[in-house]
Amino acid sequence: MLQHTEKLGIMVCGHGSRNQNAAREFSVIAEELRKRYPDLPVEYGYLEFCNPVLSHGLDTLRDAGVTRILAVPGMLFAAGHAKNDIPSVLNTWAAQNPGVTVNYGRELGIDLKMIRAAGDRIKEAVDAANREHGEMSLHDTMLMVVGRGASDPDANSNVAKVMRMLWEGMGFGWGETAYSGVTFPLVEPALEHVSRLGYKRIIVFPYFLFTGVLVKRIYSSTDEVAARHPEIQFVKAPYLNDHPLVLDAFQDRVTEILEGQALMNCQMCKYREQVLGFEASVGQPQESHHHHVEGIGGGLENCPCKGDCDASCREEAFCLKHGLPWTPVHSHASPAPLEPAFDYTPSISLGGKYAKLEHVVAETLDEADYERTGHVHGPDCGCGHDHSHDHHHGHDHDHHDHKHDHDHGNDHGHSHDHGHHHHDHGHAHDHDHHHAPYPHADHPLGPKSLKKG
Repeated sequence: MLQHTEKLGIMVCGHGSRNQNAAREFSVIAEELRKRYPDLPVEYGYLEFCNPVLSHGLDTLRDAGVTRILAVPGMLFAAGHAKNDIPSVLNTWAAQNPGVTVNYGRELGIDLKMIRAAGDRIKEAVDAANREHGEMSLHDTMLMVVGRGASDPDANSNVAKVMRMLWEGMGFGWGETAYSGVTFPLVEPALEHVSRLGYKRIIVFPYFLFTGVLVKRIYSSTDEVAARHPEIQFVKAPYLNDHPLVLDAFQDRVTEILEGQALMNCQMCKYREQVLGFEASVGQPQESHHHHVEGIGGGLENCPCKGDCDASCREEAFCLKHGLPWTPVHSHASPAPLEPAFDYTPSISLGGKYAKLEHVVAETLDEADYERTGHVHGPDCGCGHDHSHDHHHGHDHDHHDHKHDHDHGNDHGHSHDHGHHHHDHGHAHDHDHHHAPYPHADHPLGPKSLKKG
């Protein structure tokens, strides 16, 4: 029973994107939930590179007199952002505001409503292709579902399950799974691989909630492969966006919190159990690395993308042509060695080939090392970098000894400990950034093959 003095509020927690269209699409979720909960205040916020930040939304609810916040992650699957970064921000805020209770819900996850919404988007693409090119049997059509890609195998495996349910549920001749970054196979090599199977039509469906750099990259990679295979119809299906069933799923997550059923799926979480190949991640501290990029705005105001960012501003030639500031960044498509030299938090006990890392003292990278490894962070960030990753890590923040301007925008899953300099927003942060190594960074169909730009 709810106490009569309790005032509820809803907080929708997003990642953030430098693509302004993506930010607008995410805000629609909060607007629609307000219609469904007219008696409750509803706010939203982002982890990074977008305003408002999470703490702003939380503060707004508190100032409205809310005593119990129902926080829902705007994430398809539970990887590092849902498991580590958002809880860290919520826990920190709750500790600073003891008069307010924050209840954290679960991700959208494997959900039949989400599957049906995805099926509708795919059917839209199939119907459009039939109208334009003539009817084609689904038995002659292949479905490729493209997920975000993470260094968390649990989240990656969920994308494969979604693909299987769509494949079997809709009756396509074949189905495959690809990812936009971090893991393997990436879109372009995956499409090249399946183009040999003999299917006359390939449906490419981004299993994403919103637009952004990654969705645009998926469509661009599809176009590149299509140009090399004119004998195959490549059809780009729309992403999920604000499909009514997606909104229903968000509403279900709120209901779960109220009914005490909001259980995060930790059964195969790499932070809690020994997942094959990710043993070094067990026990890593739960803390967010996003505090140093909270609230950094969207893309450059004078960028010719006009808010629909496609990461062109990462290219020096593009910036020079349009008179924009340019910051050198690197891609984790060329991974660093899988045996990183850094010191894990002493409380973490490592075994196997990582045991020797427990007492390794991290050294600051010299200029040659920076040129060799580079560094950028991020999915769909908001300050001119491609933040296309969903990484999970334990790391220490030293706000006195290691000073840098931080540049976020990459797909990565390896460890690093080095300074970054960003010229656009000039916010300096002392940040010692540690990541567990992604064990398959050198896979021939994976991150190594991701083209820059």
